Amino acid sequence: MESIASNIEAIRKQINTACIEAGRDPASVRLIAVSKTKSAELVREAFDSGQVEFGESYVQEFLEKYEDPLLENIPIEWHFIGHLQSNKVRSIIDKVKLVHGIDKLSTAEELSKRAVQHNLHVDYLLEVNTSGETSKYGMSPDDLLLEAASLFHLPNITLRGLMTIASYDRVAAREEFRQLRMLLESLRDIAPDPSKLTELSMGMSGDFEEAIHEGATMIRVGTSIFGWR
Repeated sequence: MESIASNIEAIRKQINTACIEAGRDPASVRLIAVSKTKSAELVREAFDSGQVEFGESYVQEFLEKYEDPLLENIPIEWHFIGHLQSNKVRSIIDKVKLVHGIDKLSTAEELSKRAVQHNLHVDYLLEVNTSGETSKYGMSPDDLLLEAASLFHLPNITLRGLMTIASYDRVAAREEFRQLRMLLESLRDIAPDPSKLTELSMGMSGDFEEAIHEGATMIRVGTSIFGWR
């Protein structure tokens, strides 16, 4: 059985190869280790192997991990990558580096409200449903562009880019990644400060190489690091 350390090393080699093929600097792509449903012991093993950024999807599980003695006082950078309900925002706002899963204006407004209350500045991504599947969360591309002006001006939070979960079919996924990149370019055209819109969180274990070719700056990989859940 492959170790977590060897899995991470293999993924980083794949990232490097995909970036070279795409004419990109490998340093422009960050690996987010998706640690949802995995123990604090496995997170610590991955951290000790050189992995710093981890993605969690369930608020209660994340809070338990965040407070686990095994993970205290080490410089983990936590990302919240799951669907975030407005009533859960207050629980995580001071604990994560980046919130990926904001999928409606009202949740962004709650994030802003809580950031103001805590005197924090919070970076976030908007989740976009590029596949059109009703089973997936995310704003439609049209709704995103319609509500962008309101999102840009919320205090104490900064929209840094977009996130999507693509179709299982890799050909369809690549088109959806391309769509997300083009949508980010459209947002930059209307943003007060386009330089802040830098991030595309897209690509998982089965399709991150296609995502890199289409401009991903963050890939979210769980199974290929930790094994099947």
